[in-house]
Amino acid sequence: MSGEEKVEKIENAFSEEMFFLLSGAALLIAVAVVILFFVFVTRKNKLITEKTMSINSYEKKMVELELHALRSQMNPHFVHNSLNAIQYYIQMNDIDQSENYLTRFSKLVRQFFDYSRKQLITIEEEIELISNYLALEKLRFEDKLSYEIVCDETVDVAASIPSMVLQPIIENAVNHGIFHKKTPGKVTVTFSQLSNDSFSVVVKDDGIGIKQSKKLAKNTIKNQGSHSSQVLDERLKLLEQIDNWHVEYTIKDRSDFGTQQGTIVTLIFKLPN
Repeated sequence: MSGEEKVEKIENAFSEEMFFLLSGAALLIAVAVVILFFVFVTRKNKLITEKTMSINSYEKKMVELELHALRSQMNPHFVHNSLNAIQYYIQMNDIDQSENYLTRFSKLVRQFFDYSRKQLITIEEEIELISNYLALEKLRFEDKLSYEIVCDETVDVAASIPSMVLQPIIENAVNHGIFHKKTPGKVTVTFSQLSNDSFSVVVKDDGIGIKQSKKLAKNTIKNQGSHSSQVLDERLKLLEQIDNWHVEYTIKDRSDFGTQQGTIVTLIFKLPN
């Protein structure tokens, strides 16, 4: 065998060896790619499943909170008092007042059910809801209750606010603050724009205050009040975790920082990104 033939034979053997090595490497790479793709798809499906379960859990929780909030707003005491007031005006043959009360009551019930199905409503809708509620309570308490709703000109009333948050707080101010006061009382609700992405709502009353209210409250009222507070706390947490709403919520007895009695509740809403 000549030298050229030996060289050619060596080159052919080297080429065959390189071919097998490259083929093996390509096969390993292909297998690795398949494994990685399989792991990726499995992980993606797992994340999608977890996300879907999380969303379903969130939606279920929100529905439960909406029902709790609706129950707390449409509590039997409120319905009973409203119907009794309507009956009273009918017995007094005051047709105009009874029709006025019945119209406001039916409108408020409709608003409760409509807004309980929404996560967000406009500030204008919220003001209309609490205005209608306070007007209804004014008919029941007559001269013992006055109220004022103040909205700064800088507040965009078309902006969104989480539903089912303010009305239970205002109801507490009326029924746990003003109701036990011997003299007439007032509830003031103030909307203020703090910055481009935040606004505040302050609910202030000159009732007997938190401390006296806790002393006078019976167990049933205590449980109802704590239940409403728990529902509100859970809703605010979910709004922050899922919808990126950050709401600072504080409640203070006015006697702690002044000579006046009453309660002041401050909520600062920071708009989601």
